[in-house]
Amino acid sequence: MDTRTQEVKHLVEIIAREVIIALNENDHQANQPAGDYCSLECAEGICVDTCFNKVGEVISAGASRITSQLGNIPEDPDIASLIDHTLLKPDATADQIAQLCYEARKYKFASVCVNPTHVKLCAELLQGTQVKVCTVIGFPLGASAPEVKAFEAQTAIKDGATEIDMVLNIGALKAGDLTLAARDIYEVVRAGHDAGAIVKVIIETSLLTDEEKVTACLLAKEAGADFVKTSTGFSGGGATVDDVNLMRRVVGPEMGVKASGGVRDFEDAQNMVKAGATRLGASAGVKIVQGQRASNGNGTAAKTAEKATAY
Repeated sequence: MDTRTQEVKHLVEIIAREVIIALNENDHQANQPAGDYCSLECAEGICVDTCFNKVGEVISAGASRITSQLGNIPEDPDIASLIDHTLLKPDATADQIAQLCYEARKYKFASVCVNPTHVKLCAELLQGTQVKVCTVIGFPLGASAPEVKAFEAQTAIKDGATEIDMVLNIGALKAGDLTLAARDIYEVVRAGHDAGAIVKVIIETSLLTDEEKVTACLLAKEAGADFVKTSTGFSGGGATVDDVNLMRRVVGPEMGVKASGGVRDFEDAQNMVKAGATRLGASAGVKIVQGQRASNGNGTAAKTAEKATAY
């Protein structure tokens, strides 16, 4: 396919998407009660439509298939600044968390990612540094009620967390209860954004079909989340290049994509970044950075962007 044909195909896809969105929005305006509004996002042949009431609460959501496929993959950002240095084992001790924070400061990672019980300690140890404190909400099952997750997020933020990685209600998504799945995300996003925190939505790709992955990403986008994230690392599978590529195409360039689970060395990290990841969740952060330095010393590392992306 020549360049001209590709450009025409891409233009047709854009026009098709805009027409679908316009038609759906017209239908909503004709049928919805005063004060209600709906948001429509389309990607990878699927449209997700989420409706909110006049106070911004999710009142309905649904998905439908279309034929257009859209999305962009960003350029490679810097590796070290994208790593969420992670320790989420249930038997992690305070000494191990302190070591995690020491390594994060030394290597200038984006954040440490820990269970909520360790947030206060990390906030104290990282005070005055550029390293953020990230925690997990509804972890690892995602089966808590939306209100519980929102309260958990609020408590973590009070303790010093500035980034929230929440686990989606996976059962609701797979059952087709998109209203519950959307509200689950929205409640945490609202709690996080009210306090200026970044919110990432863990969709647990190893448990989902491709269609469900697309739907989950679109729900997260409509709910105002800042990132979508592949995995908890506790459900038998982690990030794959194919999943990261798919998620990037779905959310476009305006959202972050976090690859988490199974990112064990510099090569893994590079591959995830090339696929579109703008954050990496890894317990092997030190090994990744040391691998990058060794590769740079041999003159074989891939060229990185001059500045890291916003996510």
